Amino acid sequence: MPRPTAAQLAYGSFTVIFSTLAMLLLSQTSSGLGIAVVAFAALALGLLVSLTVPQPKSRAAAAARAAATTAPAPAVVPQRRRVPVRRETVSAAAVSSAEPVRERSTP
Repeated sequence: MPRPTAAQLAYGSFTVIFSTLAMLLLSQTSSGLGIAVVAFAALALGLLVSLTVPQPKSRAAAAARAAATTAPAPAVVPQRRRVPVRRETVSAAAVSSAEPVRERSTP
């Protein structure tokens, strides 16, 4: 059984407190049996209210539902064809024998 949320506890508690006060003031009862009946009715009403408060949805379920309703169908992207490329390696001797690049300095 899942635990009650803060909203369920708050709504149920407020319902019990305010409905007890309202029923005691309206009935003007002073007997122990009358007060017990009012308290029991208020508890039942608070339980009913707390159970009817909607449960929060999990974030994953809410995100999936939102994505399903708002996202367009994914477009089909053609895959690239891999073409082998011939690579040439440069030896260290060829690199060291090359002349350095001389650039003009700009004044």
